[in-house]
Amino acid sequence: MRIAFDVSPLSHERTGVNNYLRGSLRGLAEAAPDDEIVAFAPTSLHGSATIREALAGMDVDLRLLPLPASHALRTAWSLARRPAAERWLGAFDALHFSDWLFPPQRAGVRATTIHDIVPHHHPEWTTARTAAMHERKYRNAARTCDVIFANSTFTADDFSDAYTFPRERTLVAHPGIGEEFTADGQASDLGLPYLLTVATLEPRKNLETLVRAFELLADPELVLAVAGGAGWGEQPQLDRRGIVRLGRVTDEELSRLYRGAAAVVYPSRFEGFGMPVTEAMACGAPVVASAHPSLDEASGAAAVRADPDDPEAIADAIRDALSRRDELRALGLEHAATFSWRRTGEIFLEGYRRFA
Repeated sequence: MRIAFDVSPLSHERTGVNNYLRGSLRGLAEAAPDDEIVAFAPTSLHGSATIREALAGMDVDLRLLPLPASHALRTAWSLARRPAAERWLGAFDALHFSDWLFPPQRAGVRATTIHDIVPHHHPEWTTARTAAMHERKYRNAARTCDVIFANSTFTADDFSDAYTFPRERTLVAHPGIGEEFTADGQASDLGLPYLLTVATLEPRKNLETLVRAFELLADPELVLAVAGGAGWGEQPQLDRRGIVRLGRVTDEELSRLYRGAAAVVYPSRFEGFGMPVTEAMACGAPVVASAHPSLDEASGAAAVRADPDDPEAIADAIRDALSRRDELRALGLEHAATFSWRRTGEIFLEGYRRFA
């Protein structure tokens, strides 16, 4: 097969969606060594270098088109429904588009990945631009796709119900875990035992409730470390005693932080899957996760769950995780071992071939 795979989001800083895109593309390249994969992106004038860096060493044919006002032009291309992608990329057997555009095509399987439909349920948790962009994508996907991949059964069911897309044409492709996330290796030392949370600073990630839970612990020998980039909206108050703001970190730094954490806490109100949960488990950290059902598959039976809107419940769950550290470590390592990017790529390939 010749597979056209949109990598436009990789022009921006790494997030969970970008990590999924990059990991799934790597898994697809491993699963389909005899097929041709064309990774394409209409991107900003500075985005090409970022994409090339993200895909370095990957066995794909890279087609990049640097453009001024690239967001507006991607949107215009999607809405105009012309010219067909074949005009740029040549003929292909499957086209897999991203959250950023839904390019027209003449032939071949049409596919995309749905990471979550948070903007549909809670537009107040996103920017107006993000909500509009995703709503256009969701509706186009439901109307035109032959197959849709979802990062969890929860997301697959949610999308199919909300947009009346046939569930039998929605395949679940769980995220894998990067090779740097392993229990073997150096662990971070922040001077005191620490809880770690990993999240972009935005309302959905619910860090303000975690901060209140941390205060309820009232343990002067424990710190809360917050890793993740600046987001938008009302920001959690992190300039408090015992809270360490780490900012955005590399995957290598993050793996060391996971290994050194007394526990990893992920209190998000709504996810598609929750990749930090399985990454932390792969590094041997006990995990406290939100009880929202969108995190059921990431958590399995290996995390302590808590109501994300109840600081006392989160504090109790943290105490439980700290007291059961060895047990949760063993459960987490076993659970994390069930996820791989190679398997994600195999499911993509299976979908393209089944609906060809």
